[in-house]
Amino acid sequence: MVRSSSLKNKLLALLLAIARWKRLQRLVARVYQPVYRMLPVDRLGENAHWTAFHHPQPNYPLHILILPGSAIPTLSAAPGSDPTVYAALFQLVNQLIQDFNLEQRGYRLITNGGPYQSIPIWHWHLVSETSSQDAADPGDSYD
Repeated sequence: MVRSSSLKNKLLALLLAIARWKRLQRLVARVYQPVYRMLPVDRLGENAHWTAFHHPQPNYPLHILILPGSAIPTLSAAPGSDPTVYAALFQLVNQLIQDFNLEQRGYRLITNGGPYQSIPIWHWHLVSETSSQDAADPGDSYD
């Protein structure tokens, strides 16, 4: 897969940095849904509820961000009355696991909350500590 262009990464990194400013978090949550589809990213996968793309500032050899289509501020504020949101999330994650051969490479699906959540939109990180070149030799298992 081709990574996002440098300009797109810089623009998205700037938008994420702005979203971290405490004074702007309410504004970010308010305008998120109308501008969500216009995010300057190369989408790796998308459905009616979620969009996945490479993290603009990755902490892992593979670091994918998965954002909701609506402004859900935290996991604890996630809607309990609409199971299609969660089904769509796991369908997208399963697609990404297949697309990036993550069953063989190994992966983690992470969400942050409280002081560990840096932007005011609930989101997920699909990460792998092995590069695609290492996929043929996954090494020791730590299960």
